[in-house]
Amino acid sequence: MTFNKNKLSHQLMISLSVAGLVSLAACQSMEQGTGQKASAVLDSKSGSQAKGEVSFVWQGSDVLVSGKFSGLKPNSEQGFHVHEKGDCSAPDAMSAGGHFNPDTKMHGMPNSGMNHAGDMPNIKSDANGNAVYSAKLHGFAVNAGPTGIVGRAVVVHRDPDDYKSQPAGNSGPRIACGLIK
Repeated sequence: MTFNKNKLSHQLMISLSVAGLVSLAACQSMEQGTGQKASAVLDSKSGSQAKGEVSFVWQGSDVLVSGKFSGLKPNSEQGFHVHEKGDCSAPDAMSAGGHFNPDTKMHGMPNSGMNHAGDMPNIKSDANGNAVYSAKLHGFAVNAGPTGIVGRAVVVHRDPDDYKSQPAGNSGPRIACGLIK
């Protein structure tokens, strides 16, 4: 059996290079936010009884948004958005500003690519005015960067978002608001 040191050395270098690239890819994935989490507790606004809790978990290139709500209008839909400012101090939550929109797009259907980063699917309440929410979205990050939602507000509106009216989907008054931390 002939032993070729140069060929073995070359194969070893290729194997180490591949292992290095795999490690680098894993590190880049971690830097982009995989596994990052944020949450918000929403308090009643505009004289409503609406309240809720929402979590945001970064999963690859998507964000899993989960929530539980109470005090909503029974058997109805409510608009649900991330807003640009992390300020829920006003009684009507207008201090939260407009929808989070770092790419200056028009308001639209979530995940369409033609929507604000803060546009999310409507919440659907049951006969008791409670709702469990889950949506997988993209277009924003779970951090405090320019496309990040940490430090911004999440808002529930009284009416359903129609996903077409500009600039906010005709979803009515803001009935619950919370700071995303």
